[in-house]
Order: sequence, then structure tokens, then C-alpha cells
Amino acid sequence: MNNVYAVGQVNTYIKNMFAQDFMLRSISVKGEVSNVKYHSSGHIYFTMKDNKGTLSCVMFASARKGLRFTMQEGMQIIASGSIEVYERDGKYQLDAKEIVQDGAGDLFARFEALKAQLQEMGMFDEAYKKPIPQYAQTIGIVTAPTGAAVQDIINIATRRNPYVQLILYPATVQGEQAPQSVADGIAALEAYGVDVIIIGRGGGSIEDLWAFNEEIVARAIFACNVPIVSAVGHETDFTIADFVADLRAPTPSAAAELTVFPYEDFEARLEGYAEAMRDEMLHRIRLDKNTLRQLELRMQALSPGAKVREQRMNYVNLFEQIRQLMRERIMQDKHRLQMQATALDALSPLSRLQGGYVYASVSGKPLIKTAQVKENDAIKLQLSDGVILTRAESVEESA
Repeated sequence: MNNVYAVGQVNTYIKNMFAQDFMLRSISVKGEVSNVKYHSSGHIYFTMKDNKGTLSCVMFASARKGLRFTMQEGMQIIASGSIEVYERDGKYQLDAKEIVQDGAGDLFARFEALKAQLQEMGMFDEAYKKPIPQYAQTIGIVTAPTGAAVQDIINIATRRNPYVQLILYPATVQGEQAPQSVADGIAALEAYGVDVIIIGRGGGSIEDLWAFNEEIVARAIFACNVPIVSAVGHETDFTIADFVADLRAPTPSAAAELTVFPYEDFEARLEGYAEAMRDEMLHRIRLDKNTLRQLELRMQALSPGAKVREQRMNYVNLFEQIRQLMRERIMQDKHRLQMQATALDALSPLSRLQGGYVYASVSGKPLIKTAQVKENDAIKLQLSDGVILTRAESVEESA
């Protein structure tokens, strides 16, 4: 009897066979999408089919970052990945790592080539990016006149600021005429003199958005002197226009948010500025009043009348000082005279007469020696209270 294997062993063996097959590890499959299901986990389950068969497929959430469109029933795609065996159910499926729409592969290659060329020329350089005006009053729009994109921009602009003027250039945004139409719209709005230009359209496949990947549009954006906001497709869609433009908005609605300033905030800011100016003006008035008061006081101090009053006060003070000095000098001299008078009194003969002494004189001369007197000479005796006249009866000299 042949060897008997468990079901799981067979499935594992088959899985290993698939794993060892180099072609199955990296394969691209083309077909029509059916039974597509976007799971809440982020995984996408779908089936690819053609007229000869079907193939179960899955794209796990970790690989969805590079998916640039929403898969729909009947869409022709090319899915690249590996064939894996799901052992539990004994089924194999394509584990898709990358999915592009059939025919988009060549477009993607053209996209990458043009992107590299323009980048090498410096057209993506930040040095050339123009700032978006904060208070744009006229906004030009290059897009289809019908559709969600222009309506979204109008709705948001009206809500944020009904006074902003929107000028639409009705461009063709899909098909062979679209690149030239978009470039013409940019030139026309620049000539009109708008403050900022929005170019874009709603989402779609790479073919739908291809007009914004053409070199003529890139060069028109780069040459424009008016700031340009690129708003092409959905948030995950990137075009050459996004890289050349001065600002990329993820959606047309976001472009309106970025370019239309909210009027209510503007009014509040103006009121804040007015309040600040009033406060500053009052502050300056107070400072100027204080300055004028100080200058007035200085002028009063420097006026001729003030000078006269000041000199008069100086003269009064000097006169008072002189009078005080004179009083002090007189008092000093008076005190000195009193001391000198006292000293003279002490030396005066009259003061000695008070002690019983007599001042004698002969012929008007002080009588000092006996030789000055002869008998019968008149002698004048000065006492403290009067004068006695007498004569000398005899003269005797001391032995």
C-alpha cells in the first residue's frame, strides 16, 4: 500500500513547492476584477478573472499604501506579488503587493521619467516656491466648470469669506485637449491679475489625472508669476503639477481652505489691532503730556521772570548774610573793645587813685622826683574825687 499522508502534510508540501518556485515568488497577473471586498481590517479581498479562469487574490492592509485608486467590479488591473498557499483551506491565492490599472504601467514609467527630468532641472526646488498670500482678494480657478471640485471650492469660499472674488477659467481637465487647456487657463488668469490660482479636479484613475502630468502644464506652472496651488484628485493622488506648484493641497476643498482667509477671523484680528492701537495711542498721549509738563516746568524755570526772581532771592540771601556777618563782626569788635577797656582800666592812674594813691604834678608834669620841686612850688594833687592845690614847705631827698 502506498504511503498515506495527512491533509495538512499535503498542503504543507504544496506550499513548500510554491515557495521554491522562483516565478511564483514574484509574478504579475493581468485580469478583470470581481467580487471585490474592502474589509474593516484594511485588507482587500477580490478575484481576478479572464475568459479562461479565476484567481483568488488579497492585498493586505500593510501593502495598501501604494494603491492609488479604488478597485471596482469589471476594472482591468495588473496585480504584482506572490502566489501563496492558505494551508487551512487548501487554497492558493495571489498576495498582491502592487496593483495598477491595466495600461497604467506605461503611464507610470512616463510619470517617473518626466518627474526625474524636471527635478534635475530644479523645477521642484523650494527656492522657486512663491508664498501664498494671506489675504487673497481674487482667486483664479482652473478646472472643469461642472463637477464636484469647483462646487466644493465655491461652497467653502462662500462659507469662509463671501467677499472673496472667485474667477473660473472653464478648462478641459481630461483627454487630449486637457494639458493645453490647463496651461491656457493659467496664462489667462495671470494676465487677469488674480492674487492666487487653484488648478485641479476631482479624483480618478491615473489616466483621468494624466493632464496634470504633462510637461506643458508643469512649465506653465513654473513660469507663472502668480502663486499656484495644485489640488488634483484625492489625498493619495500625486501628479507632476503637485511637485512644481507653490503649494500642494490634498483635495480641491483643502485648496479653498488654504487660500480663502476666514472673514470672521479677519474682523476679529482687525478689532484686536484697533484695540491695540487705541491703547498705544492713549499711552503715547500720556507720555507726551508728561513730556510737555516737564518742558513747561523747564521753560518756567528758564524764563526771564524766573531768573529775576531767582536773582532777587539771591540778593536777599546775600544781604541777609552781609547783615549777619556785620552783626557778628560788631559783636566781635564790641567784645574786643570791652576786653581792651578792661585792660586799660586796669592800667589807668585813675583806677589806682581809688586805692588811696595820689597823682602829683608840678607845672603840668608828673611829679616823680624831689629834684623837680623847690620850696614854695605849687603842687597839684589829683585824688579820686577831686584836686588839691598845695605848696611845698620843704624838700628832703632820701638818704
